[in-house]
Amino acid sequence: MISQLRGTVVAAGATWVVLDLSGFGVRALCPPATAAGVRLGEESVLHTSLVVREDSLTLYGFADATERDAFELVQTASGVGPKLAQAIVSVLSPSDLVQAISTENLTRLCAVPGIGRKGAQKLVIELKDKVLSLGVDTPAAPAVSSADQAWREQVTDGLVGLGWSARDAEAACDAVAPMAADDPSVGVATLMRAALKSLAR
Repeated sequence: MISQLRGTVVAAGATWVVLDLSGFGVRALCPPATAAGVRLGEESVLHTSLVVREDSLTLYGFADATERDAFELVQTASGVGPKLAQAIVSVLSPSDLVQAISTENLTRLCAVPGIGRKGAQKLVIELKDKVLSLGVDTPAAPAVSSADQAWREQVTDGLVGLGWSARDAEAACDAVAPMAADDPSVGVATLMRAALKSLAR
């Protein structure tokens, strides 16, 4: 397994980098941030993961080992291949990924192109016990005010009463939380309607 490359950058695109390793050019597919961080003619280190298929060998490169480990971890979930895994680590840092899965933040996971609500739920179910193995520090969850807690409880109870699961209800609350934060006087009925719209998408 090729886990790390060090060489001179001889070419780079939006999502790939070519390193010259003493005359041997190796191309690695990379998240946009990693590809944008290298400079032509300068030495660079990529932490890599080799994906083997019957008809291809594809090398993926990352700025740090934790990002590579996150890329490999999400592929242990059913339905997640290298392309989707690369999209996940391009949108979510390892700490963001751990926090989103640990707190079942489906809205955050759905920000990744190619992941819908069902896919996000599957990631949470299959990876919740595994993400802590990445060993990253997650940002502390913001404190929830009593007013915020009050409308959340009412909207959650209302949605569960209408037949939504508690998880979907919580995700809907996350979706409308910015509305409540921008206007503290907004009523629960308005937040409920907005939550229902978010679930109907």
